[in-house]
Amino acid sequence: MARQRIHNRRASRGTQGGASWISYSDMMAALLLIFVLILAYSLYQYFTMLETKTKELNDQQLVLDQQAIDLRLARDELDEKEATLVIIQGNLDDLKVKLDEQEKSLDELKIVLSSKEADLEAATLRLQEQKDLLATQAERIDKLIGIRTTMIQDLSGTLSAANLKAAVDPNSGDIKLDSSVLFETGSATIRLEGQELLNSFIPVYLDVLLRPEYADYLGEIIIEGHTDTDGTYESNLKLSQNRALQVALYCLNMSSLTAAQKAKLQEIMTATGRSESDPVYVNGVEDKDASRRVEFKFSLKDSEMIEEMNRILSDAED
Repeated sequence: MARQRIHNRRASRGTQGGASWISYSDMMAALLLIFVLILAYSLYQYFTMLETKTKELNDQQLVLDQQAIDLRLARDELDEKEATLVIIQGNLDDLKVKLDEQEKSLDELKIVLSSKEADLEAATLRLQEQKDLLATQAERIDKLIGIRTTMIQDLSGTLSAANLKAAVDPNSGDIKLDSSVLFETGSATIRLEGQELLNSFIPVYLDVLLRPEYADYLGEIIIEGHTDTDGTYESNLKLSQNRALQVALYCLNMSSLTAAQKAKLQEIMTATGRSESDPVYVNGVEDKDASRRVEFKFSLKDSEMIEEMNRILSDAED
């Protein structure tokens, strides 16, 4: 009985111990299952996150690649701009060089312009001086023209008053004396009739020309001998020169002239022969009597003035 009770007790203990072990195993299996589930879930979460991160990384990589492409393009564009900038800088340097050259040329032009302005001012001053001088000379010439007219009028009036038949050219004041009265044909010796003519003509002629009011204007008295066209030019030239010379010498030796008049004649009188170079024609036919003549001419001191005016005008044109 006791043994049976012990056996039962042991069996009871064995039954209780097996049940406990089964419960522990179930618990461990459940825990393992939970761990596996957690592990699986964690792995799922990990791989899901890994896939997401990988996708994000891929997207970021694409963005980075695009940014790299954009950066490369931007760098290429920057390189082009830098190259363009270098070209522009080179052009600017060239323009600066040209500008410096132009400024230098401008400075040179300013110097030349200043010189030209100075020359222009000097030329303007010279021109004004020449204008003033021309005005003065023109006034003198006008006065000389008036003097010549007055002298011609005085000659005509005085000769007429002295009953001398000597025609005075109204424009030039030239007076022609008939050579046939003065000389024999082919001769340079003055005839008595010619001497009488000169004795009456020359004092009256000189009395007018040598008046004090004309002294500052009278430049020259010219005695010209002329012949007709008969004979040779050389023989006529010699004859006309000899006749003019004989008339001039006769004037200088006239006793009716004062010493002052003779001195003035020696200063201003000339004698020249024109040969047959200026014959007189009437209706196309030579008037030989008129061609054979001696002319008394006078000139005023205007030739030098006219030459001076021509020189001034020439200088003004230069």
